[in-house]
Amino acid sequence: MNSSLLDPIVNQKVAQMAENLIGSEIIKLAGEVKEKIKNGAKIYNLTIGDFDPKIFPIPSELKTEIIKAYQNDETNYPAANGITELRESVSRFLHTREGLEYDANQILISGGARPLIYAVYQTILDPEDTVVFPVPSWNNNHYCHLTRAKQVLIEAKAENNFMPAAADIKPYISQASLISLCSPLNPTGTVFSRNGLEEICELILEENKKRGNSKKPLYLMFDQIYWTLTFGETRHYDPVSICPDMKNYTIYIDGISKVFAATGVRVGWAFGPQKIIDKMKAILSHVGSWAPKAEQVATAKYLNNDAGIDEYLFSFKNNISQRLNAIYKGMIKLKEEGYHVDAIAPQAAIYLTVKFDLSKQQKEDGTVLQNTEDVTKYLLDEAGLAIVPFYAFGASKNSTWYRLSVGTCVIEEIDELFKKLKTALSKLK
Repeated sequence: MNSSLLDPIVNQKVAQMAENLIGSEIIKLAGEVKEKIKNGAKIYNLTIGDFDPKIFPIPSELKTEIIKAYQNDETNYPAANGITELRESVSRFLHTREGLEYDANQILISGGARPLIYAVYQTILDPEDTVVFPVPSWNNNHYCHLTRAKQVLIEAKAENNFMPAAADIKPYISQASLISLCSPLNPTGTVFSRNGLEEICELILEENKKRGNSKKPLYLMFDQIYWTLTFGETRHYDPVSICPDMKNYTIYIDGISKVFAATGVRVGWAFGPQKIIDKMKAILSHVGSWAPKAEQVATAKYLNNDAGIDEYLFSFKNNISQRLNAIYKGMIKLKEEGYHVDAIAPQAAIYLTVKFDLSKQQKEDGTVLQNTEDVTKYLLDEAGLAIVPFYAFGASKNSTWYRLSVGTCVIEEIDELFKKLKTALSKLK
């Protein structure tokens, strides 16, 4: 008898969706980084889209409120759409900080942004519906796979700071059910200009006018989880503030993860048209992806602490900006010295877009860097620099651009990093 017929592992069949789900390239790279650190190598790990709490702690007042909430036994189930106090404080936060008018019933609370994004996809899309999104971008391809949607990838260009333009989207607009955008963008740390976003909004409004009531509307998912983290002259723009008619078609994704370095606290919110939010609530109530009640109670109180928030953001943003600017200047200096590198000036978020155009260069042992994978490995091996290539975010495999994250960056190590990087680059011919 064939032994494989008796082997339960060999014969375990699963759904096609699960079988074909693609693993994260970032997690794969993280495994290599961890192995090197374990073996004693000094690695400057700038891959992680997260914060080292020792460098970037959450606000002390928020921490105090969380502790108080647990001491007050706020440990039972919260309401499915989030406790009323939190939804009201989010409504106020949006009004005072961004000039957006959404009442508590148009806001949905969840355990971070990810369940909300999943709920948007599930609410808007039928199987085989089309989602249009730019690359590089974070995880849209995986959400398309999870919801059996078709995907149209638009490869954004460096000359437009990797933000998509209306002209890029227009050829696919009539077939789309959802356009997924993010600004400030993960992985680039760049933002939409007012005109750039306005043109896309006008395109969506024009398409919906054509559809009338006979077809499902075209919706926009707008992920603005990093919107408070803009630097210098950079300004954040959002669809409804620019084009008020977009309120009928825009679902925003937001939360405390990035604005307060609170990625592990797991409080996110979506807001948008009432019917969409209600359907998302129904989906997530079955999934059970609530933010913990104590964290909701604490966040509700903290969001009303205007002075505390202002003080925290002033220090927090300065610390992020200091790191981004130091690394940007180091990259530009290397470029001016003739090395095949580049960077886009910091605009927002915790990311810097950097370029290492090193393929076809020769290492000291005579081997040639054939592609971006080889370059990524060389930077890790020779300079101890761990960064994420844009192909991990859906860009083409031959893209020479990378995401560099400063959320775990020790500022005192930046000079040392650039000495090692220059030495590594100098070895190439």
